[in-house]
Amino acid sequence: MSKPQTHAFQTEISQLLDLMINSLYSQKEIFLRELISNSSDAIDKRRFEALTNAALLNDEEELAVTITTDKDANILTINDNGIGMSHDEVIDNIGTIARSGTKKFMQALEANKDGGDDVNLIGQFGVGFYSVFMVADKVSVLTRRAGADQAVLWESDGKGEFTISEANKDSVGTSISLHLREDETEYLDDFRLKHIINKYSEHISLPIKMLGAAPLDDEGNPIEDAEPEFETVNTGTALWARSKSEISDEEYQNFYQGLSYDMEPPLSTLHHKVEGNMEYTSLLFIPRKAPFDLWNRENKKGIKLYVRRVFIMDDAEHLMPNYLRFVKGVIDSQDLPLNVSREILQSDRDIQKIKARAVKRVLDELKRIAKDDAEAFQGFWGEFGQVIKEGIVEDTGNKDNITPLLRFASTENGNDEQSTSLDQYVERMSDEQDAIYYITAESYQAAKGSPHLEMFAKKGIEVLLLTDPVDEWLVNSLMEHNEKPLKSVTKGDLELSDEEKKEQEEAKAELSDVTEKLTEVLSESVKEVRLTNRLTESPACLVADETDPGANLERIMKAMGQDAPSSKPILELNPEHAIIKQLDADSDSFADWAQVLFDQAALSEGAQIKDPANYVKLVNKLLVS
Repeated sequence: MSKPQTHAFQTEISQLLDLMINSLYSQKEIFLRELISNSSDAIDKRRFEALTNAALLNDEEELAVTITTDKDANILTINDNGIGMSHDEVIDNIGTIARSGTKKFMQALEANKDGGDDVNLIGQFGVGFYSVFMVADKVSVLTRRAGADQAVLWESDGKGEFTISEANKDSVGTSISLHLREDETEYLDDFRLKHIINKYSEHISLPIKMLGAAPLDDEGNPIEDAEPEFETVNTGTALWARSKSEISDEEYQNFYQGLSYDMEPPLSTLHHKVEGNMEYTSLLFIPRKAPFDLWNRENKKGIKLYVRRVFIMDDAEHLMPNYLRFVKGVIDSQDLPLNVSREILQSDRDIQKIKARAVKRVLDELKRIAKDDAEAFQGFWGEFGQVIKEGIVEDTGNKDNITPLLRFASTENGNDEQSTSLDQYVERMSDEQDAIYYITAESYQAAKGSPHLEMFAKKGIEVLLLTDPVDEWLVNSLMEHNEKPLKSVTKGDLELSDEEKKEQEEAKAELSDVTEKLTEVLSESVKEVRLTNRLTESPACLVADETDPGANLERIMKAMGQDAPSSKPILELNPEHAIIKQLDADSDSFADWAQVLFDQAALSEGAQIKDPANYVKLVNKLLVS
């Protein structure tokens, strides 16, 4: 047997290896995807060559990829019985396979390293094998070509040189042993390896095997001297590529759990295959329960993207809008290029069409559930309602599809459950009512107890109680429903009957001195003081001008650390209230009464008053005066 021959990597490959070792890739685990993919290709080549040379393949031989670990030696081995390689093929396939593309690959890698898409470039330029040096400080490739007796051993530490020597190997195929770095031993853990296989290689249509547990006897005890047997850890066929009629609910649920780690079955499973000018398959799941990180908008979420069953990327946010970030699943396209990047996803017309159809399917399914199973939908809304509301603001093109899903608390319900749809509200409106009334507040209790509702309650007019922060933006985007405008009960003037207008004019004349003096005393706090008929029990309330943002929105924006538009509220007085009737513009205590009325009005809508201690002092003073 000849001595090992030492060769130097070409300059560009040495530079590439340096990039690999310094981990420019965002996900090191893809080295296993690349090795399994190479093994699959090698087995396909052996099958193909056997069509014209039957001696290359024994009909009884099982073609498979096997993965073994040696935890004592820190070695991970990937073995296949594919076509194998000769001495010259090893030189070509490992030493110089990337000769034509390495420089371009490194340029693309440098251009994308800040964008996190480097993991998706590896297959484009034929450099997948070199990803092993992200986790290994030495790699050995033992290979024997089908039809040959002599095997070849290739070894390298990735530092500029490799050796090739003759070797012995009992079987055809290739065995790649990775001597893992001390800090990469996670890839010796069976659970970790199975997770990577499930994530990246479910599409591989041949068995991927690992050693299972030691055999047990009938009583569940390990059999003495019995060796563990290899067991298949992949299905061999991508679930979404199979016909729906062949897939059981249990298989769907197991696949969903692998995607989401959610032990509950999904609320709905949507499995579609689209054929024609644009071919793709989508398998989407709508969960029942919200994940713990639902509100972390920075955390990547989205759909897994495959191209012709080859995994391309996780969290393909361009396939599903942010307000549907809870939807899990895969989309497998037949038409996209394998080197598709996130930038391409953002602009590609086919992707936009796929996204539009996927979104429509999800929204149509939610509308179906809302119609056919109100209880199930109510449970879903309790988990994801606030997220769905974001869609009204973010996805104007689907506003008409999202609006029927919206649910709100209402004065009609008598509880804080968000169960009233806009359609239900409109159905309950009287013929005389021409607007959908709502109030926004920090909490259900603050909304329900607001003095702004007093006149609406007296007249029997239903008011929607909006208490989610997103509601402030929702009502600014959803201006009307069924030709009925949405109108805040805390903004602008109320529409009055002729009789009410006459009564208000009489009260206005009677209390003109009081309103003028209050406007003067509270000039730094209010825009205007006026009489109202929206109150029946409270002496005063604060309202916003029709075009002003409103107190609740200002509070939310300040809580978010954002600058809120500065605007003064309008103080409205109930002319029938005893406190208002006894106000004397010439009284020495008038300024105190003015401040107390303003602070009470602010407290009643859930606001914080500027000087609580002074408010208490004034109230105590007036109580004993």
